[in-house]
Amino acid sequence: MKKAVAIVSGGMDSSLTAAIAREEGYQIVAVHFSYGQRTEKRELQAFREISQWLGAERYEIELPFFNTIGASALIDRTMAVPTDGIKPGIPITYVPFRNGIFLSIATAIAEKEGAEAIYIGVVEEDSSGYPDCRETFIEAMERAINLGTRDETQITIKTPLIHLKKEEIVSRALQLNLPLHLTWSCYQGEEEACGVCDSCRLRLKGFQLAGVEDPLPYKRRGER
Repeated sequence: MKKAVAIVSGGMDSSLTAAIAREEGYQIVAVHFSYGQRTEKRELQAFREISQWLGAERYEIELPFFNTIGASALIDRTMAVPTDGIKPGIPITYVPFRNGIFLSIATAIAEKEGAEAIYIGVVEEDSSGYPDCRETFIEAMERAINLGTRDETQITIKTPLIHLKKEEIVSRALQLNLPLHLTWSCYQGEEEACGVCDSCRLRLKGFQLAGVEDPLPYKRRGER
């Protein structure tokens, strides 16, 4: 059976991406990164539960050097996570080159596992404005990893959600019976989702426009 590496944070987008990979006939090798993010424990729990639902082999990778670098409100506790609505530009929750680093490690795993694809749940049009979610970046990374691996290694980076809106993502997740109650998207809460960080706002907007109720517990439900 053909294999694909799926980068799974435990959030809705990455979990759906892995579910799509399974639907497309791949045996899933799920990879999760713990890098000192505020909701590290809750994301890991979500990853393990989603991986079990997928029947996936698991890799859990720790990247403590992100704490040394800092420069992001997801990691540096002296920086407040924005809760006043999504603004234009790159927010302070951007983790420098995170997806590039994730894709590099996923490539090493893919080459070792004999996987032919890497799935990553980046969303370009309705994301928080992260530069490493852009399609041009993903295309450049695919060229680079195939130059930097064995000649017989040919890996495709697949981004099935990249041009979708959040409401389309919610609808697709429901079509695939993704257990959305197991996923976690909040940037700062682990018992309850805060409801007002950028990630919560985007998720709640998606559920609202899809016409369904988000099953996660929220401390409050902010407006975008």
